[in-house]
Amino acid sequence: MSETNYDTIFGKQVLDQGYCTEDELDRCKKQLKDRPKDNPVTLEQLLISNRFITPNQAKRLKDTSKENTREGKDVAEQIPGYKIIGKLGAGAMAIVYKAKQLSLDRIVAIKILPRRFSENQDYVQRFYKEGKAAAKLNHNNIVGAYDVGEAGGYHYFVVEYVEGKTLYEDLAKGKIFSEEEAINITIQVASALAHAHAKGLIHRDVKPKNIMINSAGIVKLADLGLARDAADIEMAKSEAGKAFGTPYYISPEQIRGEIDIDGRCDIYSLGATLYHMVTGKVPFEASTPSEVMRKHLKEPLVPPDHINTTLSAGASEVIEMMMAKRKQDRYTSAEELLADLNAVRRGEPPLRARRKFNIEELQQLQQGQTIEPQASTYQDGTVSKYRVLVVILSSIILVLVLLVIFLFASK
Repeated sequence: MSETNYDTIFGKQVLDQGYCTEDELDRCKKQLKDRPKDNPVTLEQLLISNRFITPNQAKRLKDTSKENTREGKDVAEQIPGYKIIGKLGAGAMAIVYKAKQLSLDRIVAIKILPRRFSENQDYVQRFYKEGKAAAKLNHNNIVGAYDVGEAGGYHYFVVEYVEGKTLYEDLAKGKIFSEEEAINITIQVASALAHAHAKGLIHRDVKPKNIMINSAGIVKLADLGLARDAADIEMAKSEAGKAFGTPYYISPEQIRGEIDIDGRCDIYSLGATLYHMVTGKVPFEASTPSEVMRKHLKEPLVPPDHINTTLSAGASEVIEMMMAKRKQDRYTSAEELLADLNAVRRGEPPLRARRKFNIEELQQLQQGQTIEPQASTYQDGTVSKYRVLVVILSSIILVLVLLVIFLFASK
């Protein structure tokens, strides 16, 4: 039995509201797919029968969706200069319509803020903040912003229409990306982040759902709803101690609610997304969002080339450096990350990532320390091939250096 359009929309709404986890939703989708055609059932019914959501939660979602759609279409029809073509979707915060901008004869997407949010100044300010943040950016790999305004007491935001799909749609179907394809997508997102960071903006919610791929294969980073100006100290202080982001991809410093976050938190989230692409799994899994975030903070990362053994050592090293728990151990900028990603794409070693691992392990050897197993071993206790090679080569180099020093000292 295949998933219907209603099932897809309902599943997205359940996730957006936090009523169930992605794992729980995926389990129900699999049950739906395996269901015999002569015994039909909806995704909603499976979520309820598995006790992942309650009947009341399902009713609230449907009532809210009907209300949003009715009022959203009424408002959309009132926006001057645009002709509504159809509904694209609805999330927790907005209804999105496909429309034609009459003055320029181009297709756009219009996001409408529902009435219950339009009457709340905090939501309205966040809505306009997203528009202003997007307006600062002009990059081929970022969804463009065209207009923001108010019609009939409702607020709207007009953005570039992307004909294609989100990265999440492929991952939800169980796709594991080839290294080449995953690196190509990541390079485009990293380019978008380099542009945003240069403009002083931190995205703070890089994840598969916010990465779109159009019909020409061009990747677009979307949704600046959580974006923050790096220089906005007042806003940073007001958000201190709060975890903004998505649990599966959030950086440790965002989880801790640190004030002085920077572009390195986006690099971590992009690393978690790349990890998901090449392994088919999120970096850390658990039954609750809080437990997932605890693992981001405390548990060592299983190297991706241990899960996907076809992955090159270079690609694995890049991901591990992107997802270092301490931001000081990550790439310092998106440009630095791009240099290593392009090297891996050319079949060359990622110099920055490899230099980091080499220097750290050589320093430990020079100080007479043993190599820390937490950073170099897999969960089953086996050691990565590259780590063993590094230790051996580092030991040889150290012996040669000491030998040269001894020879010069004896002359």
